[in-house]
Amino acid sequence: MIQLANVSKVVTSGSEQLTILHSLDLSISRGQFVSVIGPSGSGKSTLLGLIAGLDAPTSGSVSLDGHNITKMSEDELAELRGRLVGFIFQSFHLIPSLTAYENILVPMEIMGASKADERAQTLLDEVGLHDRGHHYPSQLSGGEQQRVAIARAFANEPEILLADEPTGNLDTKNGEHVFDLLLNLNRVYGTTLLLVTHDHHLADKADRKISLSAGRIAEDRLVGDGAMGRWGDRATERQRERETEGELQTSPVAPSPRRPVAPTLPVSGRESL
Repeated sequence: MIQLANVSKVVTSGSEQLTILHSLDLSISRGQFVSVIGPSGSGKSTLLGLIAGLDAPTSGSVSLDGHNITKMSEDELAELRGRLVGFIFQSFHLIPSLTAYENILVPMEIMGASKADERAQTLLDEVGLHDRGHHYPSQLSGGEQQRVAIARAFANEPEILLADEPTGNLDTKNGEHVFDLLLNLNRVYGTTLLLVTHDHHLADKADRKISLSAGRIAEDRLVGDGAMGRWGDRATERQRERETEGELQTSPVAPSPRRPVAPTLPVSGRESL
């Protein structure tokens, strides 16, 4: 699903060359939940930006679902990213002049999705913001803004979800709630999830934990369900669902049933963020 080969990132700082990532090789399988930890300046956010195609490596290649994004034009990359990748930022990056509902609607309108209005409202409901859709970001709490950002990132049901310190600006309780939403997207939909965090407690709940240090992988090990092999079962089940849908879509007698438009996210019974 995600493949990095000999990827490095070097930037100019004054008169010096600063290496942020050193010749990194990394492979992440479909449906796997991977956490990335490390001190500030270790290259975590840079790695995520390269995988998302928001930045280009100095050397090496980045492939998503078999597509080498380092060789794509900006238009090709935007199209692939729009249907394959969802990105969640620490600082939310909601459009301030749009309501919560409209922020969720934007990526679907760009991709020309059908029933976008209906899905935007469904996603608001699923993240526990049924009555907050008409509010602007400035009228929402930090936890509510991040939930809108999660709904927006999942609007087009991406295969890959990238989250850069999504709980970093939230208190412990709200952070755990947001984490639960992300975890459930991985568990319910088999979405490949790559989470950058400073929180070792959250990182240990992943299938796989990667530690970066000074732009290099210091440790890469299976944890949680990954150590027990469960993430592979989730990925296989998700792949079978997609293959079955493809068969049904080509059948002259059996129209393809739609998947649930949103996962059942664990918000009911929880205190509002």
